[in-house]
Amino acid sequence: MRLDKYLAETTALSRGLAKKAINSGDVSCDGVVIKDPAFKVPQGARVCFQGEVLALVGVRYLMLHKPVDTICSTQDEYYPSVISLLDIPRPDKLHIAGRLDADTTGLVLITDDGHWSHKVTSPKRDCAKRYRVKLADPLTADLIDTFAQGLQLNGEDGLTKPARLEILGDTEALLSITEGKYHQVKRMFAAVGNKVIGLHREAVGAIELDPELLPGEWRYLTEAEIASVK
Repeated sequence: MRLDKYLAETTALSRGLAKKAINSGDVSCDGVVIKDPAFKVPQGARVCFQGEVLALVGVRYLMLHKPVDTICSTQDEYYPSVISLLDIPRPDKLHIAGRLDADTTGLVLITDDGHWSHKVTSPKRDCAKRYRVKLADPLTADLIDTFAQGLQLNGEDGLTKPARLEILGDTEALLSITEGKYHQVKRMFAAVGNKVIGLHREAVGAIELDPELLPGEWRYLTEAEIASVK
């Protein structure tokens, strides 16, 4: 890897500022000051910036149990980002694969692998997301076919993709969808005259929220979980 890219990957410096730092003599490799941004860093080399040893963090895949009143973006004037719950190096390199509303809880996938993230979020991939939904009014059995046929959402041109609805009780259901339209679950139930009062994501594809994780806790994905996103 080029030295300027290595520095940008391991610090908060942009590529341009990394080049300036290298030109200024702030970076060394195995004890030797290097002033060439194009210098190729040997594997296993000890790179230092202003005397501090740097290390590449590698590609990361995480699941987090999102608590209520947190957001799936980097900044908001009202709620903290779920990224702030991660005590790991270079959290600024991470992004969220599929967002949840501030009042929605459950499984959030976080990574710095853009290709893997795209497979999770792209509508063309048909990656199912399963939600546990609590509703204001009782559900009726005919809604199972209604959701399976697709719904017309307010402001949308066509029907939603077929969705799987499993009724658990008078006002509780599991809903699996393969899209990620804005407020989609809430809008789907609004389209049939009901209101979502509680929403929790349990699974994304074959990845299930770890029952051991309390709200706000996270863990790295297993190799099998990572590989399940084809």
